[in-house]
Amino acid sequence: MIYLDNAATTMTKPPEVARAITEALGSFGGVGRGVHPASIQAGLAVYEARAAVSQLFDAPGPERVSFALNATMALNIAIAGLLPDGGKAVTTAASHNSVLRPLYAARDARDCAVEVVPIDDRGALDYDAFARACEGAALVAVTHASNLTGDVYDAARMADAAHAAGALVVLDAAQTAGAVPVDMGALGVDVVCFTGHKSLLGPQGTGGLCVAAGVDVPPLLEGGSGTHSFDERHPRFMPESLEAGTVNAHGLAGLAAGVAYLQQRGVADVATHEAQLVVRFVDGLHAVKGVRVLGGGSDAGRCGIVALNVADADSAGVADRLASEWDICTRAGAHCAPLMHRALGTERQGAVRVSFGPFSTEGEVDACLEALEVIAHDVSCGR
Repeated sequence: MIYLDNAATTMTKPPEVARAITEALGSFGGVGRGVHPASIQAGLAVYEARAAVSQLFDAPGPERVSFALNATMALNIAIAGLLPDGGKAVTTAASHNSVLRPLYAARDARDCAVEVVPIDDRGALDYDAFARACEGAALVAVTHASNLTGDVYDAARMADAAHAAGALVVLDAAQTAGAVPVDMGALGVDVVCFTGHKSLLGPQGTGGLCVAAGVDVPPLLEGGSGTHSFDERHPRFMPESLEAGTVNAHGLAGLAAGVAYLQQRGVADVATHEAQLVVRFVDGLHAVKGVRVLGGGSDAGRCGIVALNVADADSAGVADRLASEWDICTRAGAHCAPLMHRALGTERQGAVRVSFGPFSTEGEVDACLEALEVIAHDVSCGR
């Protein structure tokens, strides 16, 4: 199998990730649910995961890292907590539904205004238009990189514009966390939302948000916390305020192991590796008649994602052939990015997304190119 669907979830993990999860399953109790060794050991592992994530993103400290099931849950927590009733929110057409739908829900249920800054047919964002849109906004929620095209956007520039207008900034780093350096302090964002199962190389069911000092995100969920049990409402201090219920200590042990691998290898090294594969792939696609590469209009470049179409062939059919005839795993369809598809003119056709990971190889790139060349030839011949 050639696995080129890393933007959905990385399949190949460092061996220490599975080892950490296996060891945790046989030794962890509930975090904060006892004073016995099994509970204490689980609590220490979760703290180590907080510390690792905090260091990776240059967050203010481990106590400013709260864990969630994934980036979707983290974004819902941040958006619901920071966008006031009747307030204005700004996003871009590059956003995933995990940003768009919570904003639309706030629009429909809480009378909030939502302004979406367009993306052009090359995937580029007009930053001057973005700055104008931020006027009067309470919250700006934007993606760091398109999960469809891989285009990376200038988060620092967007944060500057948002702060100049008095808005807080929530950054969706689902596709960049672990794939390109994400320095919360340098970018100047208020909240970074991440998921563990993509480029952080952890298991599914892990993710969370890093919150800047002085930013108060009210709880989305209320329930058990292991502390302050006689209080009628959920604790309001981080990280517990955003973590109702039992924390996924087993999964977070695996996440910490994935982050440790990235810290040892270096995220910059991973970014360089994936960038080289992207260049090799895109250069190869330019030689395949009938193939259209989507996006690529951002000045900040791409992460390890390339979206394409073969003439007018249905994207699902192309992905199915790649899987059934060459055992190459990609993803076709809308990718939960409806506004991006509208901008690119691919609403009906969708797109085939090829996404590389830290363990992808040049040989896999070349094998995918050879398969696409055959498919493109067949499409041109009406087969």
